[in-house]
Amino acid sequence: MTDPTAIQPSELDQLPDRDPEETAEWQASLDAVTQAAGPHRAAYLMRRTLERAEGNGLALPKLLETDYVNTIPTAAEPAAAGDEAMETRITAWNRWNAAAMVTRGAKHGVGGHIATFASAAWLYETGFNHFFKGKEGDGSGDQLFIQGHASPGIYARAFLDGRLTEQHLDNFRQESGGSGLPSYPHPRRLPWLWEFPTVSMGLGPLSAIYQARFNRYLTSRGIKDVSQSHVWAFLGDGEMDEPESTAALTLASREGLDNLTFVINCNLQRLDGPVRANFKIVQELEARFRGSGWNVVKSLWGSAWDELFQLDTTGALVRRLREVPDAQVQTYQTRDAAYIRQDFFGSDPALVEMAKLLSDDKIIECFRFSRGGHESRKVYAAYRAAVSHKGAPTVILAQTVKGHTLGEGFASKNANHQMKKLSVDEFKQMRDLLELPISDSQFVDGVVPYGHPGADAPEVRYLQERRAALGGPAPARRTHAVAPLPAPADKTFASFDKGSGSQNLATTMAFVRLVKDLVRDKQTGRRWVPIVPDEARTFGMESLFPSLGIYSPKGQTYEPVDRDQLMYYKEATDGQILNEGITEAGSMADFIAASTAYSTHGETMIPFYIFYSMFGWQRTADQMWQLGDQLGRGFLVGATAGRTTLTGEGLQHADGHSPVIAATNPAALSYDPAFAYEIAAIVKDGLRRMYGEAAPGEDQDVFYYLTVYNEPMPQPAKPAGVDEGIVKGLYRFNTAESAGLNVAAANAPRIQLLGSGTAIHWTLEAQKLLAEEWGVAADVWSATSWTELRRDALEADAALLRGEERVPFVRQALQGAEGPVLAVSDYMRQVPDQIAQWVEQDWSSLGADGFGLSDTRAAARRHFGVDAQSIVVAALAQLARRGEVKASAVKEARERYGL
Repeated sequence: MTDPTAIQPSELDQLPDRDPEETAEWQASLDAVTQAAGPHRAAYLMRRTLERAEGNGLALPKLLETDYVNTIPTAAEPAAAGDEAMETRITAWNRWNAAAMVTRGAKHGVGGHIATFASAAWLYETGFNHFFKGKEGDGSGDQLFIQGHASPGIYARAFLDGRLTEQHLDNFRQESGGSGLPSYPHPRRLPWLWEFPTVSMGLGPLSAIYQARFNRYLTSRGIKDVSQSHVWAFLGDGEMDEPESTAALTLASREGLDNLTFVINCNLQRLDGPVRANFKIVQELEARFRGSGWNVVKSLWGSAWDELFQLDTTGALVRRLREVPDAQVQTYQTRDAAYIRQDFFGSDPALVEMAKLLSDDKIIECFRFSRGGHESRKVYAAYRAAVSHKGAPTVILAQTVKGHTLGEGFASKNANHQMKKLSVDEFKQMRDLLELPISDSQFVDGVVPYGHPGADAPEVRYLQERRAALGGPAPARRTHAVAPLPAPADKTFASFDKGSGSQNLATTMAFVRLVKDLVRDKQTGRRWVPIVPDEARTFGMESLFPSLGIYSPKGQTYEPVDRDQLMYYKEATDGQILNEGITEAGSMADFIAASTAYSTHGETMIPFYIFYSMFGWQRTADQMWQLGDQLGRGFLVGATAGRTTLTGEGLQHADGHSPVIAATNPAALSYDPAFAYEIAAIVKDGLRRMYGEAAPGEDQDVFYYLTVYNEPMPQPAKPAGVDEGIVKGLYRFNTAESAGLNVAAANAPRIQLLGSGTAIHWTLEAQKLLAEEWGVAADVWSATSWTELRRDALEADAALLRGEERVPFVRQALQGAEGPVLAVSDYMRQVPDQIAQWVEQDWSSLGADGFGLSDTRAAARRHFGVDAQSIVVAALAQLARRGEVKASAVKEARERYGL
């Protein structure tokens, strides 16, 4: 009996039904089909109806999952361009040499991966032969994000086209001799070939999306028309587990990035086993991408399946393919025809009848070899559909077999990612399968030979002709002869030299003011790329909104709520600011694309990315490493930096360690400036080094990390002659005497106080207390970069080992300075302790170790023992150990200050 109080389905539909009778007829038709033809037929009709509605642009929920078949049926495939037989021979040579390279390297214990390229060979070869535009044609060419584990196949192709030699291949993963090949795509290690590092899984797809978006940004701003460039990202299905892989899918669809294609190699295997053992990764990915607004093209089955689909008059085959889990598909790869007949076809009477029409050889061909990702015509059709689609990015889900053509010992085996070599017999089987003209006599002493048809062979000529038609070799990285950018006017930087007078100013605001002036520069201002993760107002950047605009491909389709205010929120198609929302990972991907535009597009851009310092290196350090590998240039700015400057925000926001992490990155020049004029000097030198005339021996492929604090403090005038010290990391800011402090005793005890960042202000306060209350003369030094001081000292040590005499700069700077040294930082003590071993004076340090806490700045500094009074006590204790003050003074100071 129906509960009269229950809500009926019709009551849940708030849309008025203008014709209930017609609605009832449609529902009755569905019920009739279900009863007469079964639920499978009813579901089929519903899917086809939804597809028609979607194709007609009706506003209905999207159909997120389609049948487990190819999106493009055989009859609709375009005629493949080129010579398929020739391309098959080229691919065979590349398969062989990729496997040979890794196997020969295994003798030296360096490893390598064979199975990934074996599965993806046609995905790459079809692109190289017909789609990937090179850099020697018009524009910038395409950007290729190559799957890291497939690198042997890319090297093999470069060997075939003459860009690499046998010696290069024999030095795969053996780089120290100078002619080796890096394991994966590393631009810093092989800068003429690789453009984008991708093997830190998940970062490749994220970077590809923001690269495609940055291409649009360059075009919209009139910097360079790169509308013909296409971004291709090659990914593994297991890689899609990484959160970064799918983090920006909706950005790509929201902004209509039809200049972007993901190619996901669905070989159904992770590193250790099946991707979705009990489920179907292709269907899961299709739903995720379609739900995110992407165009999805599935290329799952090869042409051998055409006969089976023609026999499927009831839909039983399609239903069975949809329900078989991935791990079982892998099992079919390794079992005989009898097993497949029983397990796959035996589940449905219609399939049992179908199997009777199929030979064992046909079944083995379909289930073991015939995959959409292994046939050039299927891949060509998918790629053609991708580049033809407008208004949305495309993902191609290509099903393959991991270890394809490497023999039964490799194909679909769970351990094949860790298998590094083939035996001689396996190579001979592979040779026969690929029909390569390599004789048994070429296997000398059990060493597999490389194969090459000859520099003038038809295969090589064809390969080179195809690449010439597409604009030159690929992948390839350009080192453009870009003219150095003119330096901004000195007055832009000198305006900070006079200090802030009676006004207190945070260095966060000082940096923003500097950038505001720099973006007005007539020659270089348009090349600045401000990047911020939705915290521009936090950092005082709202004044840039109306003057620069926030980039949006749609412009501003609404009237902003603050339109009547001076600093209103302005979006524009040619906006200069990239205000990314709450995504540090996305902002870093922006930064990487902008910082390498000098190579990717031959256009020098100057990105600066400003962020909460706690959420920069801690959250996205892997991308900072990627940035260094990709030879990026620009300014990272950790704002609200230091463990005690962000009042009340507490543990999760209190940064006491970002300089520690930054110090691990060889490409990062890390600075903790104390004063506004130091920021100006560092930025000026950074522009010179990265974008202007670098000094001999200076590496231009670096990026700067500046920490800036949000505490308004007095900004003093710049002392004379300190520029070198600011850039190198240390200079004396003042002495007790130059500070005008009255130290009664002529031979008063003296100590050297080194402070960085916001800690300089407590250090100056401690200097005053030491003189006025304890009769101690203290000199104060600004340590703008503990890390650069350490690196200089390490280089000096290395020079000594080479027999060269070099004194570290920190030792030169402190030479003759009287008394011990006390270093103070708002970071962990290990930050200043980086230089301790090169300081000749007695050394001690103070820092903010431990978790942050919510409290006032003064209370936090007292808690960590880095406030002015704590510095005084530490200085007295250090002097007492030397016998220069009485031990009782230390106890008295502790009691006086309540420590």
